[in-house]
Amino acid sequence: MQKRTLLRTMVGISLVAFLIIAFAIPGAQAQAKFPSRPLSMICPFAAGGGTDAVARMVAVLMEQDLGQPVNVVNRTGGGGAVGHTAGATAAPDGYTMTLATGDVTMLHWMGVAEVNYRQLRAVGLANFDASSLNVRSDAPWKNVKELQDYAKANPGKLKASGTGKGGCWDIARAGWLMTAGIPVDAIPWVPSSGAAPSLQDMMAGGIQVVPCSLAEARALIDAKKVRSLAIMAENRLELFPDVPTLKESGLNWSFGVWRGVVVPKGTPDDVVAILEKSLAKVVKSPKYKEFMDKSGLGIMWKPAAEFDKYMAEEDASNQKVMKTAGMIK
Repeated sequence: MQKRTLLRTMVGISLVAFLIIAFAIPGAQAQAKFPSRPLSMICPFAAGGGTDAVARMVAVLMEQDLGQPVNVVNRTGGGGAVGHTAGATAAPDGYTMTLATGDVTMLHWMGVAEVNYRQLRAVGLANFDASSLNVRSDAPWKNVKELQDYAKANPGKLKASGTGKGGCWDIARAGWLMTAGIPVDAIPWVPSSGAAPSLQDMMAGGIQVVPCSLAEARALIDAKKVRSLAIMAENRLELFPDVPTLKESGLNWSFGVWRGVVVPKGTPDDVVAILEKSLAKVVKSPKYKEFMDKSGLGIMWKPAAEFDKYMAEEDASNQKVMKTAGMIK
């Protein structure tokens, strides 16, 4: 009898211990297993564009690494305001990411939306495309100095376009002219819906200068219909080795569009670390490089801490240029 009682007691203790462990482990596993369900990647712009293309490639490769679906959700409107706002106000649990663009450092200065980089937490920068200065191939200016000299001597005669007023390529124009010591209104800005229609307008003779990425002008450059005079980057691009930088003309101005993954402010450190590690694998992978090269898009990697600092610097720089150019409302 004593043996049976002892055996029952031992079984009872073992059962209690098992139940304690069984209930305790799921919580620990839930933390260790992030992500344990599908994730979303908000794209602030419409399907078919460059931001959408990058978002979908990043999502596919992160899905393969994380072992959970990463669904791209296009939240368009307001020049990126709707999507960035949705990303900033999502639950800070890591399950909603946003492929943020440089617009998040411009929208609040323009008065378009309150959303700004301070409401977001960086995961990593994945792409950067510098602005270039493009003219028709039959234009009389063979380099950026000749274009600048003409603009100084003939203020208001040239017109530029590439985005809406206060958009990324408008800031590229303003910063370039300010750095060159030329009044911003020497080459007035004509608002448009994007680089593609602006390039077509230039082909028709309506405008003379289109600041945009070389990827956007690539087809017309390859067709010898457009000449790129300079690129606003630190170094020449591998895909366009014949296009000089503005720095080679003595102008310390670089500018471009960037895309990077962010999450809402307040997302836990350990979750951000998992996403950052996954994104780093994506950006450094041969598949990502192959896709970006074919698309004519540039790769730039900055880990979370560096990307946070980068957004702050971009925000301050954009404020300065936009205020001087009269873009801030």
